[in-house]
Amino acid sequence: MKIVETQNVPITTDVLCDVCGTSTTKPGTPAQFGVLSAHWGYGSQHDGERYEVHLCEGCFFSTLSGLGRQRMVEHLFDEESDQAIKPDAPFGLVEHDNYFKD
Repeated sequence: MKIVETQNVPITTDVLCDVCGTSTTKPGTPAQFGVLSAHWGYGSQHDGERYEVHLCEGCFFSTLSGLGRQRMVEHLFDEESDQAIKPDAPFGLVEHDNYFKD
């Protein structure tokens, strides 16, 4: 026996960039956005705090560029080692050409 009931379920219809406020949705496509998140645990100065920042494509890559520059400055005078930071490597990129997230 099939019992059918109508229920109101909240759905996300758009995601706005937390930096510039623009929509991350284009007509006919799902929202395309990046997320900067943190969940700080025991022993941290921010124990129990959770952060989530939604970024449009432009703001995401602007933020990533700033973090990459900060990383470069932090390691500017490091001695070369096996763990050396490669300045020409794309900062943060873990996959390329994975269009279907498989």
